[in-house]
Amino acid sequence: MDTSQNYIAVDLGAESGRVMLGCISGEKLSIEEIHRFENRPLSENNSLRWDFFGILSQIKTGIKKAVDQTNGEICGIGIDSWGVDFGLLDDKGSLIENPHHYRDNRTNGVMEKACEIIGRRSIYEQTGIQFMQINSLYQLYSMKLTNSPVLKCAKTLLFIADLFAFYLCGRPYAEYTLASTSQMMDMKTGLWAEKILESLGLSSEILPPVIAPGTVVGKLTKEVSNQLGCQPIPVIAVASHDTASAVAAIPAGDEYSWAFLSSGTWSLLGAQLSAPVINDKTYQFQFTNEGGVGGTIRLLKNIMGLWLIQQCRSQWQQDGQEFSYSQLTILAEKAVPFAAYIDPTCSLFLTPGNMPTKINDYLVSKGNLPIEDKGLMIRSILESLALNYSFALERLEEIINKRVDCLHIVGGGIKNELLCQFTANATGKIVYAGPVEATAAGNILLQALATGRIRSIKQIRSIVRNSFKLKEYAPQDIDEWKKQSNLIRNLYE
Repeated sequence: MDTSQNYIAVDLGAESGRVMLGCISGEKLSIEEIHRFENRPLSENNSLRWDFFGILSQIKTGIKKAVDQTNGEICGIGIDSWGVDFGLLDDKGSLIENPHHYRDNRTNGVMEKACEIIGRRSIYEQTGIQFMQINSLYQLYSMKLTNSPVLKCAKTLLFIADLFAFYLCGRPYAEYTLASTSQMMDMKTGLWAEKILESLGLSSEILPPVIAPGTVVGKLTKEVSNQLGCQPIPVIAVASHDTASAVAAIPAGDEYSWAFLSSGTWSLLGAQLSAPVINDKTYQFQFTNEGGVGGTIRLLKNIMGLWLIQQCRSQWQQDGQEFSYSQLTILAEKAVPFAAYIDPTCSLFLTPGNMPTKINDYLVSKGNLPIEDKGLMIRSILESLALNYSFALERLEEIINKRVDCLHIVGGGIKNELLCQFTANATGKIVYAGPVEATAAGNILLQALATGRIRSIKQIRSIVRNSFKLKEYAPQDIDEWKKQSNLIRNLYE
């Protein structure tokens, strides 16, 4: 008889963190949010940081709640997070300082300096990663350039999800999918790109062994178990990069060709492939090759996502005007269509600050009028995101030389139904939205795969289809969206 099993997923996002309790019974998965907490950066030592021990405390609070709720009947704990950021440990295994936030300005101009030494094409040929100043390689190199005393005494570098797992189980490691976001890995071998590191005067000795997603890495230490009042629960390295866990849980079938869009603070649009694609087209279009589960590669494009709206809302809040996300979407629905285009990939929008002003500065620099109406600004952001998705999808099809039948959107962004519909309109593809908790679902089901409860990735996708209802969006107003797409190409490309 098939009995139910419980797993804990710790899902860390750049705006909030959640501890989720998943129960697998038969061929169905149920997920319950046990604990949610804000994850806001700190201003510390004139830099932007993550409050590591504050987050760790919240994680332990959530695990304790899940343990109490299930009477300790937990089969595993898995942690996923955003990519590129890391913490540095000393020779005693202690965190030396709070990890830097990827939006910190310490990497301004650093990528260009690294490329002067090695060459952009050479870096890309080895790593297959889209050039972004937030990448771990440039964060680490910025410390080298400033003669950082922290880097000099560092013995181990751990990426965010793996760093928290280390503090739970005591084992240092670099999970493959998370490490692959760093631009410090040779994606053709899955090993560290030592030649790049050596060329920049960086030591590969601080980088831990790379392990595959779905590895049982240990159990809660005695100290942590005592704190939480539980037995030593297995700690499992899932797909530690949140997008990798989400893609593992996309409820796609084998009967059609599909692409994915992980929609949240960032938008990541791509396809799952069997091997990296590093060639003239991927270099020209700046597509990234990141590790996936089961030996797969996620060939994708990073696009600024709902961060633009989050920052607009935050600024208006500071100005004394409170809007919920749903209220802003209603205002956007009523606004005039195609009033302005904003390139969401522009570096101007990367750092925190007055986003409405940044957007208007961008528009004025392009010879356009600034936007005063809030609904119009939100609509312009949503339309611009959808159009960028369409550009990325067209280039993806060109790279893989294959037509994509539909687009699966997962993540918190699917709550914005207007954006989902705009995406269908802009791409001309059927869009399937859901589940919103794809990352947590992938995290939990990969734990079940690691412990033998589930047999394959195919079964994971089947369980997700059985467990969550998807919403379908058919393209509308295709001719008008195509007209706008062509207009933007002529003006901006």
